[in-house]
Amino acid sequence: MLRLEVLISGAGIAGCTLAYWLARYSHSATVVERGGALRSSGSPVDVRGPAADVAERMGITPKLQEARTRIAGVTFLDRAGRRSAHVDLEGLRRSIAPKDIELPRGDLSTILHEAGRDGAEYIFGDSITSLAQDDGGVDVAFERSRPRRFDLVVGADGLHSNVRRLAFGPESDFVRHAGLYVATLPLPPSIDPGREMLMLNAPGKSVTLHPSRNSPLAALIFWSPEIGGFDHSDSGQHKRILGTAFADVGWKVPDILDAARAARELYFDSVSRVEMTSWACGRVALLGDASSCVSLFGDGSTLAIAGAYALATALKEIPTDHAEALRQYQAQHGKLVRPRQRNVSLIASLIVPRTQLSIVLRNQVLLRALSAFAAARRIGRRQSA
Repeated sequence: MLRLEVLISGAGIAGCTLAYWLARYSHSATVVERGGALRSSGSPVDVRGPAADVAERMGITPKLQEARTRIAGVTFLDRAGRRSAHVDLEGLRRSIAPKDIELPRGDLSTILHEAGRDGAEYIFGDSITSLAQDDGGVDVAFERSRPRRFDLVVGADGLHSNVRRLAFGPESDFVRHAGLYVATLPLPPSIDPGREMLMLNAPGKSVTLHPSRNSPLAALIFWSPEIGGFDHSDSGQHKRILGTAFADVGWKVPDILDAARAARELYFDSVSRVEMTSWACGRVALLGDASSCVSLFGDGSTLAIAGAYALATALKEIPTDHAEALRQYQAQHGKLVRPRQRNVSLIASLIVPRTQLSIVLRNQVLLRALSAFAAARRIGRRQSA
């Protein structure tokens, strides 16, 4: 079997998963990561459906279970912090999706990296500066490392992909603002939700406290047109925007904003979609958020794992025809991506209703649906008995 030399840009969930499967299929994987280490922060993520199946094939499910967040439920609050609705999340998962696992993003990245690090080369603290491809391969220049040649280059480097910019064109050609901005940050122990996820809604805004194994996390989301002059890497700007957007929200929000102003691990960005006709340009391909970001509400971690497996499998089956392998990868994985991209606006409106009436209606519909589900479960148990 032909052994491909593959360069992966990005040591996140997609990149680490792809490196594991390429090595398992006897290809050579080199992963270059701009950061000096794996990302350790970020909001909790889900491994569900096809990604849970991939995790089982990798033998990492016990580690994922050990790192899971173990949230008991979700409590929806009004602007004064009073309970307005509650979801027994633990019970729902046991009933509907027992294989699904929620865990901190950093833990998932670490587990995936540990699973495949012995079979791949990892280069931290470096980045690609240029790509020059011909019929036989891709010549790659780096900021620090010597130039090298690869059979394929895969951009698994996120929404603001460097590889996409170098091989396909500017970000503005592909990234579409979905109407919201989101911030996540770790919180001091004094702001502790226990085992409940707490979500407060004000019109057009959402504040969520999320339990985690090490420290609780906060997520702040709000509707806004594109902010002129927005820089996704300017932390000072992000803190000012947050302070203005949530200045009129009470409850624990002033304390959360204080934590944001002091945070060294604040994540802030637009909620965006990446829309591309093709995920490949010659011998350069895109994976995960770089190719098809559905951002905050689209099962990003699940799609990253499933997409990496689909790409590695296509290269295993058709190693001598990279163009056909990449077409097969997009055709298969696109079936998972497209419905989630279509549903982003609907899910965003449910999580962050724009008006007070929409908040009330969302909670009423949620409670009725849960009551109907609970009744159906009771009937099912009686019938089975």
